[in-house]
Amino acid sequence: MKACIFDLDGTLTNTLESLTYSVKATLREMNLPEITEDECRRFVGNGARVLMECSLRASGEENLKRLDEGMEIYGRIFDENCTYHVTPYEGITQMLQALKERGIKLAVLSNKPHRQTVKVVREIFGEDVFDYAQGQREDIARKPEPAGVYYLMEQMQVSKEECLYVGDSEVDIQTGHNAGVKTISVAWGFRDQETLAAAGADVIIGSPEELLQFV
Repeated sequence: MKACIFDLDGTLTNTLESLTYSVKATLREMNLPEITEDECRRFVGNGARVLMECSLRASGEENLKRLDEGMEIYGRIFDENCTYHVTPYEGITQMLQALKERGIKLAVLSNKPHRQTVKVVREIFGEDVFDYAQGQREDIARKPEPAGVYYLMEQMQVSKEECLYVGDSEVDIQTGHNAGVKTISVAWGFRDQETLAAAGADVIIGSPEELLQFV
């Protein structure tokens, strides 16, 4: 393998607290009932718009008439709080360092908006760990579409056979399969092992160091 592309939320970093905090603050500003952290965990993975759609429905706004308002408020609040209590999962930093020492190119592909993806990666991991950090942009279809994987492979000049995709959700499994790359699912993130297996996971690992055997 010459390159690894990682999902961000639930794979590299535990961002659940920052996401829950921002959604709750959004709903409070809209005078709506707040969601729970467990609900937020289930709603995450398909980008900010789907997260807000699910959150509004859970708050009783079934018709989603206030979705645009919610997106505007959430965008402002999350931009200020996207690194709130965010930490790498145990063993992630050491695993990334070991990959770099082997000459593996590293990239992040997230459905989080691009600006916040870059912000989180830089603040948590620094400037020199990842070769590329790619969040959701208008010109690249979001996961599970494979466009982001193809874009990053092109930037890193690697083939499908030379690339691993690593993520923690059903969306990530679909993304890797759609892109035709070897896909590793992690069991420490926002989904449990049973959910990943039911979604068609090829390989499920329980710790970051296990990833090293695949490169």
